[in-house]
Amino acid sequence: MKSLMTLSLLLPALAGRAQLVNDGATLTVQPGATLYVAGAVQNNANGTFANAGTVQLTGDLINAGTLASPGKLLFSGTTNQTLTPGAASTVGTLVLANTGAVGQRTLALPANLTVGTALILQSGLLRTAPAVTLTLPDGATLSGEQTGQYVQGNLRIERAAGSGVLDFGHGATLDRSGLGAVAITRTAGLLTDNLSRAVGLGSPGVRGIDRIWTVETAVAPAAPVPVTLSWLADDDNGLASFATTQAWRAPLGSSNWAATGSAGPAAVSGSTRSFSFSTAVLDRLTLGGLAAPLPVTLVAFTAEPQGADALLRWATASELHNDRFEVEASADGRTFGRIGTVAGAGSSTQVHTYQLVDPAITRYATPLVYYRLRQVDTDGTASHSPVRTVAVPARGPAGLALFPNPTRATATLTGAAPGAAVVVFDAVGRHVLDVTAAADGTATLALPFGLASGVYVVRTGSQALRLTVE
Repeated sequence: MKSLMTLSLLLPALAGRAQLVNDGATLTVQPGATLYVAGAVQNNANGTFANAGTVQLTGDLINAGTLASPGKLLFSGTTNQTLTPGAASTVGTLVLANTGAVGQRTLALPANLTVGTALILQSGLLRTAPAVTLTLPDGATLSGEQTGQYVQGNLRIERAAGSGVLDFGHGATLDRSGLGAVAITRTAGLLTDNLSRAVGLGSPGVRGIDRIWTVETAVAPAAPVPVTLSWLADDDNGLASFATTQAWRAPLGSSNWAATGSAGPAAVSGSTRSFSFSTAVLDRLTLGGLAAPLPVTLVAFTAEPQGADALLRWATASELHNDRFEVEASADGRTFGRIGTVAGAGSSTQVHTYQLVDPAITRYATPLVYYRLRQVDTDGTASHSPVRTVAVPARGPAGLALFPNPTRATATLTGAAPGAAVVVFDAVGRHVLDVTAAADGTATLALPFGLASGVYVVRTGSQALRLTVE
């Protein structure tokens, strides 16, 4: 039988969170046991933290001592978290299930780390420091990367010698026959020239997508290697058209980019993109030669639910002849229509912030709404931003809504009576959770860890909604 240890600490600590401090002791989590900490864990220089079970925490993990964790580390906060592994360079399974708002659900990794068994992304972004690498050795798996939920920074995946086409799992697929052991490091999402995105592709200042793959092989290729590179809309880097795509290569440690393979159209399906080519030399690879970037420096563009509406926000660091932004929406990610217009700043080197509310998004009759910006110059030239998505809350009687639905850990109920009891039942009528609605009629449903997948009932007063747990 699994055991569960819960530490809901109320002691004052750094950043106002509860904190479990191990100062000189040995803290052991046995196989099959779960240690839940409602806050942060700090393992000091003379402490030992041995985890062969599961450690779930809602705050940071800061290790300055000995961290031995062949078990599972589960980060399930609602604000940004940090994993500081210290001298320990390897953990077994790392799970990110942070359910914070957009911009507040990132797990920061400030030091090198190896994940020996599995990296599982359930909710949130994992972001390494620019000089830090997260490594998955041969046999370790990666799952859950999708729009708004992936590894930003440096992700290295290593695979032993073999033959045939192999999908490394982080956007690189190649035929490894005759190459021996292969390691591919993907650097993505940092918006940094020649670190995560190439500059000078055919013309000065022309950039590629915000992903670069560094390929290292034990044996140099004897013939051109078939390669497919794929990426998320998050890393479009302001590029709007994929009708003409070119692969680019630079030597290891160099930023001298040269075209490789044949140009052609990239495949675009939903939020993912891919392009296939062959190259006789691997080294550093990226994609570009798409369309010119936006004539503004777009530094942020987010879309998030706001009750029954969608709130769109974006910011520019500079603008050149920018007449306006036309905000476009789509129910299927392919056909977009304008829902509003926001005036631009013309020409400016100052930071400008913008926003627009799309009301009552249930009118799209789809579980997901897609948004993009159409930036229009004073001469009528237009370019599109990357696409963002918002999950549509499920609607219930009398204005009740649940989102996200389905969920893995947390959902929000809106439209309840202030102070009303909200109860979650399982399929056979057993109580799972009881909470009280806030003054604004919202209730946060933080489902118990390890809750079985299936359909549950959320009831308040005489009204009820179905909640699907994945």
